[in-house]
Amino acid sequence: MSTPFPFTAVVGQDDLRLALLLNAVSPAVGGVLVRGEKGTAKSTAVRALSALMPGVDVVSGCRFSCDPDAPDPGCPDGPHEPGAFESRPARMVELPVGASEDRLVGALDIERALAEGVKAFEPGLLADAHRGILYVDEVNLLHDHLVDLLLDAAAMGASYVEREGVSVRHAARFLLVGTMNPEEGELRPQLLDRFGLTVEVAASREPDQRVEVVRRRLAYDDDPAGFAVRWADEEAAVRARIVAARELLPSVRLGDGALRQIAATCAAFEVDGMRADIVMARTATALAAWAGRTEVLAEDVRQAALLALPHRKRRNPFDAPGLDEDKLDETLEQFGGPDDEDPDPDGGPDGGPDGPGDGGGQPPSEGPEGSESPEGSESPEGPEGSESPEGSEGSESSEGGDTAARPEAGEDGEPRPSGAGGGEQSAVRAAEPFRTKVLSVPGLGEGAAGRRSRARTEHGRTTGARRPRGALTKLHLAATVRAAAPHQRARGRSGPGLVIRRDDLRQATREGREGNLVLFVVDASGSMAARQRMSAVKGAVLSLLLDAYQRRDKVGLVTFRGSAAEVALPPTSSVDAAAVRLESLPTGGRTPLAAGLLRAHEVLRVERLRDAARRALVVVVTDGRATGGPEPVALASRAARLFAADGVASVVVDCESGPVRLGLAGQLAGELGGGAVTLDELRAESIAGLVKDVQRRAA
Repeated sequence: MSTPFPFTAVVGQDDLRLALLLNAVSPAVGGVLVRGEKGTAKSTAVRALSALMPGVDVVSGCRFSCDPDAPDPGCPDGPHEPGAFESRPARMVELPVGASEDRLVGALDIERALAEGVKAFEPGLLADAHRGILYVDEVNLLHDHLVDLLLDAAAMGASYVEREGVSVRHAARFLLVGTMNPEEGELRPQLLDRFGLTVEVAASREPDQRVEVVRRRLAYDDDPAGFAVRWADEEAAVRARIVAARELLPSVRLGDGALRQIAATCAAFEVDGMRADIVMARTATALAAWAGRTEVLAEDVRQAALLALPHRKRRNPFDAPGLDEDKLDETLEQFGGPDDEDPDPDGGPDGGPDGPGDGGGQPPSEGPEGSESPEGSESPEGPEGSESPEGSEGSESSEGGDTAARPEAGEDGEPRPSGAGGGEQSAVRAAEPFRTKVLSVPGLGEGAAGRRSRARTEHGRTTGARRPRGALTKLHLAATVRAAAPHQRARGRSGPGLVIRRDDLRQATREGREGNLVLFVVDASGSMAARQRMSAVKGAVLSLLLDAYQRRDKVGLVTFRGSAAEVALPPTSSVDAAAVRLESLPTGGRTPLAAGLLRAHEVLRVERLRDAARRALVVVVTDGRATGGPEPVALASRAARLFAADGVASVVVDCESGPVRLGLAGQLAGELGGGAVTLDELRAESIAGLVKDVQRRAA
């Protein structure tokens, strides 16, 4: 077994280490979600924590880690007789992103259950993690059905395995720790709220601190065991402090003044539900115990808010997590009371065994002093976004083929800025997003689980039965009985039960929903440059992006203007990254529609090689005009027919405005083999007719 990197040797990352230690002191805090860029010691710190966790006593021979002082009365290995027990280290169990349901919750031997009536159960990872740590790396990429199982286990403290009337239940209380890179997509709100605390981590920009990180890592790689020995005293000291804090925890007093501050803070930041109040209370109590005090102070409440509220304050997927610290300080000051004074004669204001500190106290900081750079890694919104504007294309605007070269009224009558068709226009903010009706891919797919289009899945409504291919996971009981019934006399059946053979078993086939690749192809040419018009277009695309986030889709963004098209965002699960790119999108120049379609077709071709099972939905946002180069309309028509030949589902969002409409977007939709919808219709019930039309054309 390899030697883990010592927890106390991690350089910096004070918030991360403190959040992990608070959960070690009080598992009731509810776990930690660690968000941050790659290469910031997220996984290293989590794996190192297991070595600091106090050991546990378990019933000898129990596969479910029952506590000998309070064994689970429903344990599948029970009932347990008092007496024999053993001590072992707390486990840290890792849940792979690609794990199966049976690997997570355990597997039941269906054949023995039907033929012999016994519960032959093989425990899964939830059983292994009981009274320990369950660690999910890249938790934002976990399949939805596994997320649902984790939610149930975390909420009830138990795991249930159901197989056609045969059920097994066992205790599953664990410290849930997840790490993720936000660039790869966000978490479902339900799972996000289950994590008690969240921390944002970023690599230090301080050269001295980065030097120390490299120095320690190289020393560890050269001699892991020797490096661990050099940090053994620090590890032992932190381990002893965790034990002391656990013993002190029941004596910590959470006064009425601190409770008022907690409630007022949660109300001021308008967090949903009451879980935030409870988590803050438990965190503040753990902070006091960690600092060696028996009274919760205002600084404990402040630190608890910074750890427990940022991920609960988000109102939509495109909001950056964070907390206004000035507002937090004002709220704490306003609702502070006499109970804020520290009456603890032992700890006093010095903050416990570490001497003067910051209330709850940070974990001991090793290595050279150096301040972390601000964690403001979120891309700014609006025109100041990270996209660099392209060069001006004013020389191309003189061609008469693009009507954008002439002044044109916007959708609300606002005249287009002078020169909109030729020069590049600065980015405009998107209009407010709205709820859209679902656009689905016709037919029946077999892609990754999601919420958009119909697909054959492991979860959903049962539609039939088949012989199992490999291990049986979802039994179709009626089909199994029908297959076994004709052979009962030949098999010598004499009792009330059926005689079941392996060949009789039937796997249920189920239909659910899949996630798709939604590829946006956005016209950013001069003909779209009226500010109110482009704002409405961005608002519509932002609304569709929000819908894609909720339906667990991958998204991509192709834009075209001037003389070429570019992939503004390759297909990714990070929908908020697409929103940032869209917000900073400039406009201007001619309309190379053919180039945009061809670039999108190439993106789909490459993506099919990577993920052949994921079907695509192409959303073309344009007024249908095509200019620049010889025969631009004919070229666009030929490019569109490539999508129709490949059977790619598509929708054209018609952005044409003004009293005179040429209907070019509708013609483009016909060439693509899809439907067309105006910006106004995107909100309306008539979109349902569009979906039916797409399905009819595909059929």
